[in-house]
Amino acid sequence: MGRADERRARQRGGRRAAPRRRSSPAADGKGRIRRLFTWKKLVGTFFGLCLLVMGAFIVLYMVIDIPEGNADATLQSNVYKYSDGSVLARSGDRNREIVDLSKVPKDVQHAFVAAENKTFYEDSGVDLKGTARGLLNTVSGKGAQGGSTITQQYVKNYYLSQDQTVTRKLKELVISLKLDREESKDYILAGYLNTSYYGRGAYGIQAAAQAYYRVDAEDLTVEQGAYLAALLQAPSQYDWAVATESGKKLAQERWNYVLDKMVEQDWLDASDRESMKFDVPKEPKTNAGMKGQVGYLVDAADNALEKQLVAAGTAEDSKQAAAMVEAGGWTVTLNIDKKKQAALENSVKTQLTGKLDGDERDVDADVQAGAVSVNPKTGAVVAMYGGVDYFKHYFNNATRADYQPASTFKPVILAAAVDQDAETQDDVPITANTIYDGTSKRQVEDNGTKVGFAPENEDDVDYGDISVQTAMNKSVNSVFAQMGVDVGMDQVVDVAADLGMADDLQAVPAQTLGSMGASPLQMAGVYATLDNHGKKVTPAVVKSVEHNSRAVTFPDPIGEQVISREAADTVTSVLTGVVDDGTARTSVRENPNRDGQQVAGKTGTSDNNKSAWFTGFTPDLVTSVGLFGEDAKSHGQVPMYGAGGEERVNGGGFPAQIWAAYTFGVMGSTSKFDLDTKQGAAVAPTTSAPPTTASSSPAEEETTSAPPSDEETTSAPPTDEETTTTPPPPDEETTTTTPPPDEETTTTTPPAGDDDEDDPIWGNDER
Repeated sequence: MGRADERRARQRGGRRAAPRRRSSPAADGKGRIRRLFTWKKLVGTFFGLCLLVMGAFIVLYMVIDIPEGNADATLQSNVYKYSDGSVLARSGDRNREIVDLSKVPKDVQHAFVAAENKTFYEDSGVDLKGTARGLLNTVSGKGAQGGSTITQQYVKNYYLSQDQTVTRKLKELVISLKLDREESKDYILAGYLNTSYYGRGAYGIQAAAQAYYRVDAEDLTVEQGAYLAALLQAPSQYDWAVATESGKKLAQERWNYVLDKMVEQDWLDASDRESMKFDVPKEPKTNAGMKGQVGYLVDAADNALEKQLVAAGTAEDSKQAAAMVEAGGWTVTLNIDKKKQAALENSVKTQLTGKLDGDERDVDADVQAGAVSVNPKTGAVVAMYGGVDYFKHYFNNATRADYQPASTFKPVILAAAVDQDAETQDDVPITANTIYDGTSKRQVEDNGTKVGFAPENEDDVDYGDISVQTAMNKSVNSVFAQMGVDVGMDQVVDVAADLGMADDLQAVPAQTLGSMGASPLQMAGVYATLDNHGKKVTPAVVKSVEHNSRAVTFPDPIGEQVISREAADTVTSVLTGVVDDGTARTSVRENPNRDGQQVAGKTGTSDNNKSAWFTGFTPDLVTSVGLFGEDAKSHGQVPMYGAGGEERVNGGGFPAQIWAAYTFGVMGSTSKFDLDTKQGAAVAPTTSAPPTTASSSPAEEETTSAPPSDEETTSAPPTDEETTTTPPPPDEETTTTTPPPDEETTTTTPPAGDDDEDDPIWGNDER
C-alpha cells in the first residue's frame, strides 16, 4: 500500500468507503430546478431586468428630443366627391384662433384641469400607470384606454399624431417628461386648450367658445367652461344640438362631475356650486359651403367614416375618430348619384315645400321632410334629403329615428310570420290568403287569453273576416296586432332587428302598430332587404376613402341571408298586390310616368298625425320618404293637421307624391320582380265590389252596410280612405272627446303607432 493509500485509509478509520448511492432521475430533476431557481438568482434576474429597462429608457431619453410642433403645419382640408368622382364639397380652413392663457378665466382653466387631470399642477407630466396600461393594450390589440395627463394629450395633439402604436406612446412618454421639465405648467395648459378638438369643427377654446356660446374665451362663465371641458370626452355625443336624450343625460352628468371635482380641489366654493345651472349651448353655425343638402351629406359621410375608424381599431373612441377626420387629408367618395340627388331634391320641392306657406298656415312651418334612396343590389345610398337647408335645420331628417314609422312596420310582421312558418291560434299557416277577424277594437288573444290590447282600426271600421292580403291593403290594425301575437312578439322584434331596425325594441303587442322610432335610412334598409330577397342590406353612404398616411376599408353593405327568400318575396308579392285597393292611386298607381313599372310599398300615418310615410321599391331602387311634425321653435313633435291645405297629412299624400315623382323620373326601362313564392309571381288583386264597412263611411268612399268582401274587383276605383266627413281637430296633440279622424287608437292602451287609412299603394298593372 502506498503512502497515499495509507493516508486515505487512516482518514476512513481503516474502513473501505461504502459505494455511492445512485440518485433517482426525479430527485436529480428537482435538485437541478432548486439550483436553477434559487432566491438569489430570482432577485438577481429581477434587478437585472430593472436595470435593462432603466438603461433602455435612459437611452430613449437621450435620443428623443422635443420636436418642432408640426400638427398645424400638416393639416389639410377634406375633399368630398359624388360617386362619379366630381367634387361635392371641400372642408373649410381649420377653425382655430390661438389665445393666450391670460385670456382664459382662471375658473375655466381649473374646470379643464378638474375634468382631465386634477394632479396636473403637481405631477411630472406623465401617468406611468395609465401609460403602461395603454402600452399593454396596444401590444395585445385591445386598443388604448384613458389615463393620459394633460401634458401627454398636448404632446399627442401638437407634436405627434393620433396613431395607436407602441413607438408613438414611448415618444409621448419621453417628450412629456422633457416638456414638463423645460416648460411651465401654464405653457402646457395653454397649448392643450388651443389644440384640443371640441366638435362642430372647432379647434381650440376660442373657436369652441364661439361655436357653442357665441362669446370669446375671456367671457366664458364657469358653467360654460365646465361644459366645454366635459365636451372633450365625447364631442359628437355631447354636442347638445345633435345629442340623443341619453347623450344629453351623459353630458349633464359629466358637467356635474367637472364642477364637483372643482369643489373637491377648493377651486370652487360649494355654495356657488349649488346655485349653478346648466347653460344650454346655442344652435350651431354652419360652414357657408355646406348650404342646402351638402351639409347633411358631408355630416353623414363624416359620421360613417368615424364609426369605421372606431370599428377597425384605428381610433380608440368617437372623440379620437372625430379628431382624425377633422385633422384633414381625407378624400371621401360618397355613393351619392349626382343626378338622383338632384331629382330627389327637386321632387321634394315640387311636391311638398313649394306647396307649403308658413305665412298663410302656421302648421306649414312645422313640416319636416326626410328621404333616403338605396340601390338594393349594392346597398349604396344614391340620394338623401336631410331637410329644407343645412343652415335652416341642422338636424338630418334622413337619419333621425325619433318618429314612429307607423304602418310601414306591418310588412315586418308578415315577414316574420312567413319566415318562422307561424300559424294562427287555430293552427292555420299564415299566408297572404289566411283569414283573420278584422273587427275594430277586437281583443288580441294568446291561446285563449286576452292580452289587454284592442287596437282600433282607422275610422273604427269593422271588416269582419278578411284575408291578410286585404288587411295589408287596408292596413287593418286588429289583424296585424293578432298576427304579431300569433307569430310571437319576440320573433317579430328579432326579425325587425335582423332587417335593420333597432335591436332593443320591446316585444309588446303595441309595437305591431309601428309605435317605435325609426329613420328613413333604417326603413330604406328594411325594405331593401326585402327587395334583395332576404339578404341583409345595410345602406352605405360612403363608397371609399383615401388618406396619405392610413387606409380604411368599409364592410360590404350586402350581408348574409337574414330571412328566407320565400319570406322576403312573399312580402314583396303582397305589397305589389295592394295597389289596386289602395288610396294613393293618383300618386303611384295612376301616375302618368309609371309606364307599367312594378312597384311594392306601404304607407304609414302615425298617431295624432305627427308623422306620415311612404316606403316603396322597384326591383332596382328603394326609397323611404318621411314627413315629420316638428315645432319650428321648440323642436318638439306636433301634429300636421291642415299642412299644405290638406285636412290631414297621409302617407298616400305628400310622401307618396314625392316618391312617385322621384322614382318614375329617374328609372330607366321598366322592370319586373323576380319572386319565389308559393303564391306565384305576385298576389292577384282582390276581385268583386269595393269593400264595405259596418260603420259610417268616409266621404268619397263607396260603401254598403255589409262587411267588406275578400272578393273585390279592380273594375271599380279603389276607395279613398283618407278623406272623412268629420273635420280634423285643431293643431293640438290631443282632444278631450273623440280621437281625430283617420287615427288609430285603442280603448285599452295609450295611443300608439299607426292610423293609416290610405295605406298601401302600388302594384302591378300587368296582372
